[in-house]
Amino acid sequence: MSLNKVMLIGNVGRDPEVRYLEGNAKVATFTLATTERFKDRAGENRENTEWHNIVAWRNNADVAERFVKKGTQLYVEGRLRTREWTDQTGAKRRTTEVMVDNLQLLGRRADNPGAQDGGYAAPAPAPAPQYRPQPAVPPQAPQVPQEPINIDLDNNQEDDLPF
Repeated sequence: MSLNKVMLIGNVGRDPEVRYLEGNAKVATFTLATTERFKDRAGENRENTEWHNIVAWRNNADVAERFVKKGTQLYVEGRLRTREWTDQTGAKRRTTEVMVDNLQLLGRRADNPGAQDGGYAAPAPAPAPQYRPQPAVPPQAPQVPQEPINIDLDNNQEDDLPF
């Protein structure tokens, strides 16, 4: 068994680059920064920022194109993929990317640069359910069988119970 799953929350480092491939497939690529904040042994506050290459296809690429801008806070869920190629100088190159399975905008709308110009609109909250008192129904007495049931507890006959 194996598992290849990545979950990131971070800020977009550059506007998505969107391309169309044959068959009209859309792909968006951008970077995402995740920052870890901690105190070192001397008590000094430190930050460690990691940059991730993000690749979103089809519907996720549509969302990235419409709503994601530099600075947008995102939740990205996906899987790692490593590619190798030879560059123009003949050197072998390698990169690791996050292939997006789920992309969600985070933060407030005012904080989201993609929300400008009528972009991202958060769904309206659902109205609170209205309380309507139900008419009082008198409790009904439990139904009692007309004939009494006789149970013989002294009879040690085999029963059909599995235990």
